[in-house]
Amino acid sequence: MGHREDLLMGAKRCLYERGYGRTTARDIVAASKTNLGSIGYHFGSKEALLTTAIIDSFGEWGEELDTVMSALSTDVDPEGDQLERFETACTLLVESFATHRTLWVSAMEAFAQAEHIPEVREQLAAGFEETRRGLVAGIQKLSPNADERTARTIASLVVAMLPGLALQWLLEPEHAPTGADIGEALRVMLD
Repeated sequence: MGHREDLLMGAKRCLYERGYGRTTARDIVAASKTNLGSIGYHFGSKEALLTTAIIDSFGEWGEELDTVMSALSTDVDPEGDQLERFETACTLLVESFATHRTLWVSAMEAFAQAEHIPEVREQLAAGFEETRRGLVAGIQKLSPNADERTARTIASLVVAMLPGLALQWLLEPEHAPTGADIGEALRVMLD
């Protein structure tokens, strides 16, 4: 691995151990066994490096979600109830918060920084767009009749829900909505 990759791995380690707001450039250098100048050379700033690390981690989480979506597309009747499939997908999303807790904590810290650091905002916005694109593919597997626009609209709803669900789960997991709760709420709203 080169310095760039070492810095990225060190930044991820620091995010998981210390969080976004408490990680210093020196922490990253120590964890990556590189030097301070490498951060500026490869990423421009510590914030850009940390945000890249978060987005890279979301990519890993996205790969896990792709596996879940693939399993759903083979295990769920494509002609079955759309709301039940959405509920199942939401259940799996909520369950993933437990295995990726540190990622979501770091993401919440980064969201707060986005207002003040344009490069963080740009990277996070690009990450949301990438998540939407990935979800579109999964939605079209689950719902073969969904055209691109419909799948993107559903993906946008899921992306809008994710931070709120994650925040509720991080603060009080025993009272956070489950996939079944989300399905029930949608049924009531659509009735």
